[in-house]
Amino acid sequence: MQTERPDLPIWRSILFVPVTSDRFLAKAHQRGADAIQLDLEDSIALEAKHEARERLPAAVAQLTAHGVDVTVRINRPWLDAIEDLRVAVRPGVRAITLPKVEDAGHVRALDELVTELETRAGLPVGQIGFTLLIESPAALPRLAEIARACPRVVAMTLGPEDYALAAGCTTDPEALMVASMLVAQAASAAGIRALGFVGSIAGFDDLQAFEQVIAQARRLGFSGAQVIHPAQVPILNRQFSPSDSELAWAGKIMAAADAAAAQGVAAFAVDGKMVDRPIIERARRILAARRHDMDQPQ
Repeated sequence: MQTERPDLPIWRSILFVPVTSDRFLAKAHQRGADAIQLDLEDSIALEAKHEARERLPAAVAQLTAHGVDVTVRINRPWLDAIEDLRVAVRPGVRAITLPKVEDAGHVRALDELVTELETRAGLPVGQIGFTLLIESPAALPRLAEIARACPRVVAMTLGPEDYALAAGCTTDPEALMVASMLVAQAASAAGIRALGFVGSIAGFDDLQAFEQVIAQARRLGFSGAQVIHPAQVPILNRQFSPSDSELAWAGKIMAAADAAAAQGVAAFAVDGKMVDRPIIERARRILAARRHDMDQPQ
């Protein structure tokens, strides 16, 4: 059975912030997100790329001063990506998001570049992780290899808008369900975080509907998501955290497991249902997630 790596960040909510927006940056640390994703890619116009790179170091310093995890989404074309990495590989950056990943070789090449930049900057090699954005059906047959491309990979998610464009489909849930689940299962099999939800990332006007989407995402095995609007952050933090009923159930399971272990029993019943190793491990993870959540912004 594959287990999650112990070094993985726990991000229920990752909020996109354009690095050129002083207004959004000023309040980003107050939004309650577990991480802020500074964007150098789609939210930045081509003519503003240079300015965005110049402003990135100050934005990273501003956010890390408030204790916020920072990730940076870079551009896909090689020359742009190299310029982005020159400014993004710095103290305070927890991870770099790689867009439009289609094969493991691309990830490994960027891993080599980041290693060189970390070494030149005097940073511990491997300190900066990778979040992989799957945005084309061409990547689907290679997801297992992509998720295991290098030790830097900490999370993987489907980019629904670009994926739908490449696949010639809509961003309706039924059109994205298969690709979303393939990405989530490949991430889980590799022991990394499965981020995302089934549907478009662009809509944020109906928060009640969004709450249902995120509740479904957690049931499907996702552990967090990237969003574009601050109003979505509390929903992510709530839905990707254990509920009171889950905590009560997990506590009951672990108490019964301890009693059974003392008697040398591996399988037992709680409330008329059989409990064995997978159930006990699920309860243990719920309680561990709660301990982490208590230290996070709500």
